[in-house]
Amino acid sequence: MVVGAAQAADSFIKRNHINTLPSAITRNAVQLAVFSSASHFRADGFYGKLFKLSRLLGLWVRSDLEIQLRTKYSTSTTLAASKMTSECSSQIYSLSSTTELNPVQVERLRSVLNEQVEIHGRGNFPTLSVRLHDLIICVRDSLRAAGIGPKNVKMNGGAASYVVATEEFAYSDLDLIFPMSFESEQSFDSVRSAVFDAMVQLMPESTNKEKISANTLKDIYIRKMVKVSDGDRWSLFSLHNDFGRCIELKFVDRMRRQFEFSVDSFQITLDVLLDRPDHPKPIITAESMFGDINKAEQSFGMKGALQHLNERLIDTRRPEEIRGGGLLKYCHLLTRGYKAARPNKCRQLERYMCSRFFIDFPEVNSQEVKLRSYLDNHFGTEDQDKYDYLLLLYRVISESTVCLMSHERRQTLSMVDRLAYQLSVNMYYQQSCIGGFCGHTPRQRLLYLPPNASYWIPVV
Repeated sequence: MVVGAAQAADSFIKRNHINTLPSAITRNAVQLAVFSSASHFRADGFYGKLFKLSRLLGLWVRSDLEIQLRTKYSTSTTLAASKMTSECSSQIYSLSSTTELNPVQVERLRSVLNEQVEIHGRGNFPTLSVRLHDLIICVRDSLRAAGIGPKNVKMNGGAASYVVATEEFAYSDLDLIFPMSFESEQSFDSVRSAVFDAMVQLMPESTNKEKISANTLKDIYIRKMVKVSDGDRWSLFSLHNDFGRCIELKFVDRMRRQFEFSVDSFQITLDVLLDRPDHPKPIITAESMFGDINKAEQSFGMKGALQHLNERLIDTRRPEEIRGGGLLKYCHLLTRGYKAARPNKCRQLERYMCSRFFIDFPEVNSQEVKLRSYLDNHFGTEDQDKYDYLLLLYRVISESTVCLMSHERRQTLSMVDRLAYQLSVNMYYQQSCIGGFCGHTPRQRLLYLPPNASYWIPVV
């Protein structure tokens, strides 16, 4: 029987490409799963056995294995349930809850929709300054004209959290979700054309709009474009802003994971205010994709998402399912004064986040590109905030990375340290130039070269 278990273990490892641990630990875990009593794991299946046993064995030496097992386990156990979820809702986290905005929150939402947002163009192209309400209407009308009108429009991200929070706070990211159906690959192209048509309509009247192509608009006003058609089906357009005031347009058919942390899991349906901006008493619904929006969720022993937001607490579920593990956003929340909702699980969450981040971005170059992009999108020109963020990120990676070899970890830390050093030099130069005095300004001399002379004559 021992031989049979060993053969089964080897077969499972090869079949599922679990090569993260080229040691006896992986093999022993699978063998233990084969020998396990069915009474303990009957409801979970084979992946459930392996996942639970990896937890029992304490495989924190290389947490990549557990991430692979947990991802396979969660995918297999939620496949049937995912077919029952509604459009544009989490396929795994179906415990969403809703609440109606109170009058104070409604007025705060009105102020956000009436805010002037800026989409900066590169080069000498004009900056598009438009009311957020008008931007949403323009995009929605373009989609309807293309025959792919959205079912509704939702606000997500920092702006939605700002609306539902008890106290006001500064936010930088503003996400707009357009739930719709992508019936074919052509639907993605139709969405792309509709977004570019809306951008052309927002340009000043003096612009010669006929000569502006889609590729030109993409290079000038679009910071990032994402298309996902593998399992999930959605696309994203991030509009360019020099000061980190990100505006992201998400067109979603299916998206399993629509939040990173509980504090950014809120979605507010905007259609009532879009259609009737002067409605005296609109009924507007806010939804939390994290779970119970108002009270503690007993099945998980967590506080509600609203309480996390108001008390500035950090919590999430299964960070290994988030692209990048949520590591960069987690460090951003820490720099803003947020604290872990479960301090005893903080280090465990950080290990998951780091492991998933280095799985998605294994090369130092890709890590640097992702990090620079995050800094530009969320901090703008605030060098001091960037510097503080990099110091905290350095500490988290240094203390919680368990999935890299020593030299790989040193390379990543050196890259973060180099970026922080560059920022410190920039800040020193800026401070030395305050008041018109700059210690780095070289001494200037005016020289004159007479005709037929072989040397310059100083004049001043």
